[in-house]
Amino acid sequence: MSDVRQVVDGVDPDKVIVPELEKMLSDDGYLRDFQREIKRRYGAFQRIVKAIEEHQGGLDKFTKGYEYFGLHVTPENGVICREWAPAAEAMYLRGDFNNWDKFSHPYKKLEHGKWELYLPPKPNGDCPIAHESAMKIGISPKPGVPGSGADGGPIVVVTKHGEYGDRNSPWATYVKHPENVYQYQMVFWNPKKKYEFKHPHPKRPINLKIYESHVGIASPEGKVANYKNFQQNMLPRIKDLGYNAIQIMAVMEHAYYASFGYQVTNFFAASSRFGTLEELKELIDVAHGMGLYVMLDVIHSHASKNVVDGLNQFDGSNTGFFHDGPRGNHDLWDSRCFDYSQWEVLRFLLSNLRWWVEEYHFDGFRFDGITSMLYHSKGIAHGFTGNYNEYFGLVTDTESVLYLTIANYMLHKYYPFVITIAEDVSGMPGICRKVEEGGQGFDYRLGMGIPDMWIKILKETKDEDWNMQNITHTLTNRRYDEGTIAYAESHDQALVGDKTIAFWLMDKEMYTNMGTMNYRSLIIDRGMALHKMIRLITHTLGGEAYLNFIGNEFGHPEWLDFPRQGNNSSYHYARRQFNLVDDEQLRYRFLGNFDRDMNRSEEHYGWLRARQQYVSCHHGGDKVIVFDKVGSSGIPLVFVFNFHPTQSFTDYRIGVDAAGKYPL
Repeated sequence: MSDVRQVVDGVDPDKVIVPELEKMLSDDGYLRDFQREIKRRYGAFQRIVKAIEEHQGGLDKFTKGYEYFGLHVTPENGVICREWAPAAEAMYLRGDFNNWDKFSHPYKKLEHGKWELYLPPKPNGDCPIAHESAMKIGISPKPGVPGSGADGGPIVVVTKHGEYGDRNSPWATYVKHPENVYQYQMVFWNPKKKYEFKHPHPKRPINLKIYESHVGIASPEGKVANYKNFQQNMLPRIKDLGYNAIQIMAVMEHAYYASFGYQVTNFFAASSRFGTLEELKELIDVAHGMGLYVMLDVIHSHASKNVVDGLNQFDGSNTGFFHDGPRGNHDLWDSRCFDYSQWEVLRFLLSNLRWWVEEYHFDGFRFDGITSMLYHSKGIAHGFTGNYNEYFGLVTDTESVLYLTIANYMLHKYYPFVITIAEDVSGMPGICRKVEEGGQGFDYRLGMGIPDMWIKILKETKDEDWNMQNITHTLTNRRYDEGTIAYAESHDQALVGDKTIAFWLMDKEMYTNMGTMNYRSLIIDRGMALHKMIRLITHTLGGEAYLNFIGNEFGHPEWLDFPRQGNNSSYHYARRQFNLVDDEQLRYRFLGNFDRDMNRSEEHYGWLRARQQYVSCHHGGDKVIVFDKVGSSGIPLVFVFNFHPTQSFTDYRIGVDAAGKYPL
């Protein structure tokens, strides 16, 4: 079958009908000048889906590649192993099951770069590979001839250049590294009793309030916290704070802990450093029982360069899942970039999304770093001006746009409860419009300009010079009918080298003057007031959903720094000190209580669900911002913020949409 490029080549926009295109064009008339490109992309999307239906066994089968590839126990208790390695000359499986013999279990070469190996059950009927036993795939120099190479992977692969190498299966579901060994090995996961889910997926929240979290740092202790700790200690805390959704980072396995989970090595494997696969399932199931919606931070924009325990050069070539040459490398992240024009890459990534829903019952996804996918520049040194030619011209990577469109189409087709979020800084129009309208089908985009604005103000501007018009413009500058998630600070700002909002506001005073019995410090009083005001105005004016990073709700006092060579592998800063907010003698609890009350107030009044909002005042001299909106409760709401550092006002006159008395 032709590759994706050949399938979509020659699409005639004049012959393409986008069913609901007029909806998007009527909301943004400037897009009419680019409707030919919108139609071309939609026509290309249609051709790819049609080709999958006609030549790949249908979209449902195509996007469940994990049922065919990888290692699977057969009904008779044997094991069938299949891989895609088009550049390999030979493949072998080795591990505990064969005393790590490199060449006793060769794969058979099939069509289209696929390989297969069958292991029959033992004479007594037992599975030939024991539960939790380690394995590797290897590549050798010539078919059937042993060669030299580093020990490491369960799959031995022989390249066309006569090189031998160990690999993990790209479809591996569980990997671990032996003690004092930093390379991960495949582990065969076949427990006698698998976790059985008790609770259904919750409904899609219409007022999404997300608690962004990381399992490993979710403890005051200096260690890697686990799934059990998160289930027992974090879920009740998140529920009490009034959040209705959790976004979990760093679940997809990553060999380097300090990468924050963004250098993925094993896309189908849940990180073993936090516990077992069944424990993650239980965590999600318990969250569902509490009515919490659970989202996965998914990284399909790039992959780790690791070879022995990663996806890179799996078949010995520099291509395989990735582009060759400069297009296949992300210079800023030092990682590999996927080739979305290959059918097996589409199968792998689309199946990966379905795997996390089917196997673990995740409810939705935040797609990380898609700006690096959308443009040939990968977003590096690319200053986006908002000119529409940047979005619909030659600088756009159409293959990546089509992958994201198909991913959203597929997810919403099979899982109506799924929510997808785009992390895109470019502001591409249509990202969050329905596929049928000519968009890419995401439900929300992150309002990335908002945290940048707040940090810029705190870094560079004196209190008396705050620009009220700039604040309201940034908070309301979003595309109509494309959902935006507002957040006051990002997880990147919590990392070492930067500061959280609380740290910018109060700095070293947080170490000495946060006690309730301490003298009233002006720096602490100012910092706590602004911390609350910044979060509330962001929550109420900045979008149709809200997000908070773990610990920031109570003004966590220190940066986040994962163990690495530069800090002597210390876990001291790789933690969240919840003991501070739980201490009745410290003022952190006041910030935590405010965050809880803010979320509960939204639940009552429904301001995130308001279709319209009106800013009636942004007075530069008085430093006052006033706006009103009507939430799902139907109650008119008026918000008044006084950012003046020294002046308060009485009988301050403001305009309102509806006359009457407004209780505080």
